[in-house]
Amino acid sequence: MNAREVRGAAVAAVLFLLVQVGALAMVGPFETAGYQAVEDPSDPTNSLVYIAAILVATALMLAAFKYAFERAVKAVVLLSSALVSWYVFAVVTPPLVTVGPVNVVAVALSIGVALALLIYPEWYVVDAAGVVMGIGAGALFGISFGLLPAILLLSVLAVYDAISVYGTRHMLSLAEGVMELRIPVILVVPLSLSYSLLADDFSGANEVHEDEESAAVADGDGAPVDDDEESATDDEAPGDADEPTRDAFFIGLGDAVMPTVMVASGAFFSPAASLGVAGLPALNLPALLSMVGTFLGLGILLWAVLKGRAHAGLPLLNGGAIGGYLLGSVLAGVPLVRALGLAAYL
Repeated sequence: MNAREVRGAAVAAVLFLLVQVGALAMVGPFETAGYQAVEDPSDPTNSLVYIAAILVATALMLAAFKYAFERAVKAVVLLSSALVSWYVFAVVTPPLVTVGPVNVVAVALSIGVALALLIYPEWYVVDAAGVVMGIGAGALFGISFGLLPAILLLSVLAVYDAISVYGTRHMLSLAEGVMELRIPVILVVPLSLSYSLLADDFSGANEVHEDEESAAVADGDGAPVDDDEESATDDEAPGDADEPTRDAFFIGLGDAVMPTVMVASGAFFSPAASLGVAGLPALNLPALLSMVGTFLGLGILLWAVLKGRAHAGLPLLNGGAIGGYLLGSVLAGVPLVRALGLAAYL
Protein backbone atom coordinates (compact mmCIF):
# COMPACT_ATOMS: atom_id res chain seq x y z
CA MET A 1 0.00 0.00 0.00
CA ASN A 2 1.20 3.52 -0.74
CA ALA A 3 0.95 6.42 1.71
CA ARG A 4 -2.49 7.50 0.48
CA GLU A 5 -3.88 4.03 0.90
CA VAL A 6 -2.39 3.71 4.37
CA ARG A 7 -4.18 6.93 5.34
CA GLY A 8 -7.36 5.59 3.78
CA ALA A 9 -7.08 2.37 5.75
CA ALA A 10 -6.64 4.43 8.91
CA VAL A 11 -9.79 6.40 8.11
CA ALA A 12 -11.69 3.16 7.55
CA ALA A 13 -10.46 1.87 10.92
CA VAL A 14 -11.63 5.07 12.62
CA LEU A 15 -15.10 4.69 11.08
CA PHE A 16 -15.29 1.10 12.35
CA LEU A 17 -14.08 2.20 15.77
CA LEU A 18 -16.73 4.92 16.00
CA VAL A 19 -19.45 2.40 15.16
CA GLN A 20 -18.25 -0.19 17.68
CA VAL A 21 -17.55 2.19 20.54
CA GLY A 22 -20.78 4.04 19.87
CA ALA A 23 -22.77 0.80 19.90
CA LEU A 24 -21.15 -0.24 23.18
CA ALA A 25 -22.10 3.12 24.69
CA MET A 26 -25.70 2.64 23.53
CA VAL A 27 -26.18 -0.87 24.94
CA GLY A 28 -27.33 0.32 28.37
CA PRO A 29 -29.47 3.25 27.19
CA PHE A 30 -31.14 1.09 24.54
CA GLU A 31 -32.05 -1.52 27.13
CA THR A 32 -33.44 1.16 29.45
CA ALA A 33 -35.46 2.63 26.60
CA GLY A 34 -37.01 -0.79 25.89
CA TYR A 35 -35.54 -1.14 22.40
CA GLN A 36 -35.00 -4.89 22.60
CA ALA A 37 -36.69 -6.07 19.42
CA VAL A 38 -37.58 -9.65 20.35
CA GLU A 39 -39.24 -11.32 23.33
CA ASP A 40 -36.63 -14.06 23.70
CA PRO A 41 -33.13 -12.95 22.62
CA SER A 42 -31.77 -16.46 23.23
CA ASP A 43 -34.02 -18.05 20.59
CA PRO A 44 -31.80 -19.03 17.61
CA THR A 45 -34.77 -18.85 15.25
CA ASN A 46 -34.47 -15.06 15.52
CA SER A 47 -31.34 -15.36 13.39
CA LEU A 48 -33.11 -17.47 10.79
CA VAL A 49 -35.89 -14.90 10.46
CA TYR A 50 -33.32 -12.15 9.99
CA ILE A 51 -31.41 -14.14 7.38
CA ALA A 52 -34.64 -14.80 5.48
CA ALA A 53 -35.35 -11.06 5.55
CA ILE A 54 -31.91 -10.40 4.05
CA LEU A 55 -32.52 -12.83 1.20
CA VAL A 56 -35.92 -11.33 0.41
CA ALA A 57 -34.64 -7.76 0.60
CA THR A 58 -31.66 -8.62 -1.60
CA ALA A 59 -33.94 -10.11 -4.25
CA LEU A 60 -36.19 -7.04 -4.13
CA MET A 61 -33.27 -4.66 -4.50
CA LEU A 62 -31.79 -6.58 -7.40
CA ALA A 63 -35.19 -6.47 -9.09
CA ALA A 64 -35.48 -2.75 -8.39
CA PHE A 65 -32.15 -2.05 -10.07
CA LYS A 66 -32.99 -4.31 -12.99
CA TYR A 67 -36.34 -2.64 -13.64
CA ALA A 68 -35.21 0.94 -12.94
CA PHE A 69 -36.88 1.41 -9.55
CA GLU A 70 -33.76 2.88 -7.98
CA ARG A 71 -35.75 5.76 -6.51
CA ALA A 72 -37.79 3.32 -4.47
CA VAL A 73 -34.60 1.84 -3.02
CA LYS A 74 -33.29 5.30 -2.18
CA ALA A 75 -36.58 6.30 -0.56
CA VAL A 76 -36.59 3.17 1.66
CA VAL A 77 -33.00 3.72 2.75
CA LEU A 78 -33.56 7.42 3.51
CA LEU A 79 -36.63 6.61 5.60
CA SER A 80 -34.68 3.89 7.36
CA SER A 81 -31.81 6.29 8.03
CA ALA A 82 -34.24 8.60 9.80
CA LEU A 83 -35.72 5.71 11.82
CA VAL A 84 -32.40 4.23 12.95
CA SER A 85 -31.02 7.70 13.69
CA TRP A 86 -34.03 8.40 15.85
CA TYR A 87 -33.24 5.36 18.01
CA VAL A 88 -29.85 6.91 18.75
CA PHE A 89 -30.89 10.55 19.10
CA ALA A 90 -33.84 9.66 21.32
CA VAL A 91 -31.49 8.39 24.04
CA VAL A 92 -28.63 10.88 23.67
CA THR A 93 -30.50 14.17 23.34
CA PRO A 94 -32.16 15.76 26.38
CA PRO A 95 -35.94 16.11 26.10
CA LEU A 96 -35.81 19.90 25.92
CA VAL A 97 -38.97 20.04 23.81
CA THR A 98 -41.52 17.26 23.94
CA VAL A 99 -44.94 16.60 22.50
CA GLY A 100 -46.37 13.97 24.78
CA PRO A 101 -43.69 11.26 25.02
CA VAL A 102 -42.01 12.39 21.77
CA ASN A 103 -38.61 14.07 21.96
CA VAL A 104 -38.96 16.78 19.33
CA VAL A 105 -35.21 17.43 19.18
CA ALA A 106 -34.53 13.77 18.40
CA VAL A 107 -37.21 13.74 15.70
CA ALA A 108 -35.84 16.93 14.14
CA LEU A 109 -32.28 15.58 14.08
CA SER A 110 -33.45 12.30 12.54
CA ILE A 111 -35.36 14.11 9.81
CA GLY A 112 -32.30 16.31 9.31
CA VAL A 113 -30.17 13.24 8.61
CA ALA A 114 -32.55 12.08 5.87
CA LEU A 115 -32.83 15.58 4.37
CA ALA A 116 -29.05 16.05 4.33
CA LEU A 117 -28.68 12.75 2.47
CA LEU A 118 -31.37 13.78 0.02
CA ILE A 119 -30.13 17.32 -0.62
CA TYR A 120 -26.35 17.07 -0.36
CA PRO A 121 -25.03 13.48 -0.24
CA GLU A 122 -21.33 14.35 -0.21
CA TRP A 123 -19.03 11.65 1.18
CA TYR A 124 -18.77 13.16 4.67
CA VAL A 125 -22.57 13.44 4.92
CA VAL A 126 -22.94 9.81 3.87
CA ASP A 127 -20.24 8.71 6.31
CA ALA A 128 -21.72 10.66 9.22
CA ALA A 129 -25.16 9.20 8.59
CA GLY A 130 -23.65 5.74 8.16
CA VAL A 131 -21.84 5.93 11.49
CA VAL A 132 -25.02 6.97 13.30
CA MET A 133 -26.96 4.18 11.58
CA GLY A 134 -24.20 1.67 12.35
CA ILE A 135 -24.23 2.62 16.03
CA GLY A 136 -28.00 2.26 16.21
CA ALA A 137 -28.21 -1.00 14.31
CA GLY A 138 -25.23 -2.57 16.09
CA ALA A 139 -26.58 -1.76 19.56
CA LEU A 140 -30.15 -2.70 18.68
CA PHE A 141 -29.24 -6.08 17.27
CA GLY A 142 -26.65 -6.61 19.98
CA ILE A 143 -29.25 -6.45 22.76
CA SER A 144 -31.78 -8.38 20.67
CA PHE A 145 -29.57 -11.33 19.65
CA GLY A 146 -28.28 -13.51 22.47
CA LEU A 147 -24.89 -15.18 22.26
CA LEU A 148 -25.94 -18.25 20.29
CA PRO A 149 -28.21 -16.35 17.87
CA ALA A 150 -25.48 -13.75 17.30
CA ILE A 151 -22.83 -16.38 16.56
CA LEU A 152 -25.25 -18.25 14.30
CA LEU A 153 -26.21 -15.05 12.48
CA LEU A 154 -22.64 -13.95 11.84
CA SER A 155 -21.54 -17.43 10.77
CA VAL A 156 -24.34 -17.89 8.24
CA LEU A 157 -23.90 -14.38 6.84
CA ALA A 158 -20.16 -14.96 6.44
CA VAL A 159 -20.86 -18.06 4.33
CA TYR A 160 -23.56 -16.26 2.36
CA ASP A 161 -21.22 -13.34 1.73
CA ALA A 162 -18.53 -15.62 0.35
CA ILE A 163 -21.01 -17.36 -1.94
CA SER A 164 -22.50 -14.08 -3.19
CA VAL A 165 -19.10 -12.58 -3.98
CA TYR A 166 -17.04 -15.56 -5.19
CA GLY A 167 -19.88 -17.72 -6.48
CA THR A 168 -23.02 -16.04 -7.79
CA ARG A 169 -21.36 -12.58 -7.77
CA HIS A 170 -24.75 -10.91 -7.56
CA MET A 171 -23.48 -8.64 -4.80
CA LEU A 172 -21.03 -7.05 -7.21
CA SER A 173 -23.94 -5.95 -9.36
CA LEU A 174 -25.80 -4.73 -6.32
CA ALA A 175 -22.81 -2.68 -5.18
CA GLU A 176 -22.70 -0.79 -8.48
CA GLY A 177 -26.29 0.30 -8.03
CA VAL A 178 -26.04 1.43 -4.43
CA MET A 179 -22.85 3.42 -5.01
CA GLU A 180 -24.55 5.53 -7.63
CA LEU A 181 -27.45 6.24 -5.27
CA ARG A 182 -25.06 7.84 -2.75
CA ILE A 183 -26.88 6.47 0.27
CA PRO A 184 -25.51 5.35 3.66
CA VAL A 185 -25.36 1.66 2.94
CA ILE A 186 -21.71 2.36 2.18
CA LEU A 187 -18.93 4.11 4.03
CA VAL A 188 -16.85 6.26 1.69
CA VAL A 189 -13.12 6.48 2.34
CA PRO A 190 -11.55 9.25 0.22
CA LEU A 191 -7.88 8.90 -0.64
CA SER A 192 -7.62 12.41 -2.05
CA LEU A 193 -8.52 15.74 -0.44
CA SER A 194 -10.09 16.79 -3.71
CA TYR A 195 -12.39 13.76 -3.93
CA SER A 196 -16.09 14.48 -4.26
CA LEU A 197 -18.72 11.78 -4.13
CA LEU A 198 -21.15 14.15 -5.84
CA ALA A 199 -18.80 14.56 -8.78
CA ASP A 200 -17.91 10.87 -9.07
CA ASP A 201 -19.71 9.27 -12.02
CA PHE A 202 -18.28 5.82 -11.16
CA SER A 203 -17.46 5.33 -14.84
CA GLY A 204 -14.16 3.69 -13.92
CA ALA A 205 -15.36 1.86 -10.86
CA ASN A 206 -13.99 -1.61 -10.32
CA GLU A 207 -15.75 -3.44 -7.53
CA VAL A 208 -13.28 -5.05 -5.28
CA HIS A 209 -15.19 -6.10 -2.29
CA GLU A 210 -18.72 -6.59 -1.21
CA ASP A 211 -20.54 -8.12 1.57
CA GLU A 212 -24.08 -9.17 1.66
CA GLU A 213 -26.87 -6.80 0.95
CA SER A 214 -30.26 -5.88 2.14
CA ALA A 215 -32.30 -2.79 2.53
CA ALA A 216 -33.11 -1.44 5.93
CA VAL A 217 -36.57 -2.67 6.67
CA ALA A 218 -38.62 -2.92 9.84
CA ASP A 219 -40.10 -5.79 11.71
CA GLY A 220 -43.51 -5.87 13.28
CA ASP A 221 -42.32 -3.91 16.30
CA GLY A 222 -40.88 -1.13 14.18
CA ALA A 223 -37.31 -2.20 14.89
CA PRO A 224 -34.95 -2.08 11.92
CA VAL A 225 -34.12 -5.50 10.60
CA ASP A 226 -31.03 -4.54 8.65
CA ASP A 227 -28.88 -2.03 6.90
CA ASP A 228 -25.90 -3.78 5.33
CA GLU A 229 -24.12 -3.48 2.05
CA GLU A 230 -21.18 -3.91 -0.23
CA SER A 231 -17.67 -2.58 -0.58
CA ALA A 232 -15.87 -1.54 -3.69
CA THR A 233 -13.01 0.61 -4.90
CA ASP A 234 -12.74 3.29 -7.51
CA ASP A 235 -10.44 2.64 -10.44
CA GLU A 236 -7.69 0.05 -10.66
CA ALA A 237 -5.12 -0.54 -7.99
CA PRO A 238 -2.08 1.61 -8.72
CA GLY A 239 0.64 -0.22 -10.55
CA ASP A 240 2.52 1.60 -13.26
CA ALA A 241 2.37 5.24 -14.29
CA ASP A 242 -0.23 4.58 -16.99
CA GLU A 243 -2.80 3.19 -14.55
CA PRO A 244 -5.26 5.56 -12.87
CA THR A 245 -4.94 6.16 -9.15
CA ARG A 246 -8.05 5.50 -7.11
CA ASP A 247 -9.49 8.49 -5.31
CA ALA A 248 -11.69 6.55 -2.89
CA PHE A 249 -12.76 3.13 -1.84
CA PHE A 250 -16.08 2.01 -0.44
CA ILE A 251 -16.86 -0.26 2.49
CA GLY A 252 -20.30 -1.67 3.05
CA LEU A 253 -22.03 -0.41 6.17
CA GLY A 254 -22.95 -4.02 6.91
CA ASP A 255 -19.25 -4.79 7.15
CA ALA A 256 -19.14 -2.50 10.15
CA VAL A 257 -22.51 -3.45 11.62
CA MET A 258 -22.34 -7.25 11.59
CA PRO A 259 -19.20 -7.72 13.72
CA THR A 260 -20.47 -4.94 15.97
CA VAL A 261 -23.50 -7.11 16.71
CA MET A 262 -21.13 -9.70 18.21
CA VAL A 263 -19.31 -7.03 20.19
CA ALA A 264 -22.53 -5.59 21.61
CA SER A 265 -24.06 -9.02 22.25
CA GLY A 266 -20.93 -10.13 24.09
CA ALA A 267 -20.98 -6.97 26.18
CA PHE A 268 -24.68 -7.32 26.98
CA PHE A 269 -25.17 -11.07 27.45
CA SER A 270 -21.79 -12.43 28.58
CA PRO A 271 -21.43 -13.06 32.33
CA ALA A 272 -17.86 -11.73 32.18
CA ALA A 273 -17.18 -8.82 34.51
CA SER A 274 -17.09 -5.25 33.21
CA LEU A 275 -13.63 -3.79 32.67
CA GLY A 276 -14.78 -0.58 34.34
CA VAL A 277 -13.98 1.71 31.43
CA ALA A 278 -15.45 5.16 31.96
CA GLY A 279 -18.29 5.83 29.56
CA LEU A 280 -18.42 2.20 28.46
CA PRO A 281 -19.78 0.28 31.46
CA ALA A 282 -20.85 -2.64 29.24
CA LEU A 283 -17.32 -3.28 27.97
CA ASN A 284 -15.92 -6.60 29.16
CA LEU A 285 -13.02 -8.76 28.01
CA PRO A 286 -15.05 -10.82 25.50
CA ALA A 287 -16.38 -7.63 23.87
CA LEU A 288 -12.94 -6.00 23.85
CA LEU A 289 -11.25 -8.96 22.19
CA SER A 290 -14.15 -9.22 19.76
CA MET A 291 -13.29 -5.67 18.72
CA VAL A 292 -9.63 -6.62 18.39
CA GLY A 293 -10.58 -9.61 16.22
CA THR A 294 -12.72 -7.36 14.03
CA PHE A 295 -9.81 -5.00 13.41
CA LEU A 296 -7.45 -7.87 12.62
CA GLY A 297 -9.96 -9.05 10.03
CA LEU A 298 -10.34 -5.49 8.74
CA GLY A 299 -6.61 -5.11 8.31
CA ILE A 300 -6.37 -8.27 6.23
CA LEU A 301 -9.44 -7.28 4.22
CA LEU A 302 -8.15 -3.79 3.40
CA TRP A 303 -4.76 -5.19 2.42
CA ALA A 304 -6.48 -7.53 -0.02
CA VAL A 305 -9.00 -4.98 -1.30
CA LEU A 306 -6.38 -2.33 -1.99
CA LYS A 307 -4.55 -4.80 -4.21
CA GLY A 308 -7.49 -4.46 -6.57
CA ARG A 309 -9.48 -7.69 -6.25
CA ALA A 310 -13.00 -8.43 -5.11
CA HIS A 311 -13.22 -9.96 -1.66
CA ALA A 312 -15.98 -10.97 0.69
CA GLY A 313 -15.61 -9.01 3.91
CA LEU A 314 -17.77 -10.86 6.40
CA PRO A 315 -15.74 -14.10 6.54
CA LEU A 316 -12.78 -12.10 7.84
CA LEU A 317 -14.69 -9.53 9.89
CA ASN A 318 -17.26 -11.85 11.43
CA GLY A 319 -14.68 -14.59 11.89
CA GLY A 320 -12.42 -12.16 13.73
CA ALA A 321 -15.27 -10.89 15.90
CA ILE A 322 -16.43 -14.38 16.87
CA GLY A 323 -12.91 -15.69 17.43
CA GLY A 324 -11.96 -12.69 19.55
CA TYR A 325 -15.14 -12.99 21.59
CA LEU A 326 -14.53 -16.68 22.32
CA LEU A 327 -10.89 -16.06 23.26
CA GLY A 328 -11.94 -13.21 25.54
CA SER A 329 -14.56 -15.43 27.15
CA VAL A 330 -12.00 -18.14 27.91
CA LEU A 331 -9.55 -15.59 29.34
CA ALA A 332 -12.35 -14.11 31.45
CA GLY A 333 -13.10 -17.53 32.91
CA VAL A 334 -16.42 -18.05 31.15
CA PRO A 335 -16.96 -21.74 30.27
CA LEU A 336 -16.98 -22.25 26.52
CA VAL A 337 -20.40 -23.88 26.61
CA ARG A 338 -21.82 -20.82 28.29
CA ALA A 339 -19.90 -18.46 26.01
CA LEU A 340 -21.49 -20.17 23.00
CA GLY A 341 -24.95 -19.80 24.54
CA LEU A 342 -25.42 -23.57 24.72
CA ALA A 343 -25.75 -23.94 28.49
CA ALA A 344 -29.55 -23.84 28.34
CA TYR A 345 -29.58 -26.72 25.84
CA LEU A 346 -27.28 -29.08 27.75
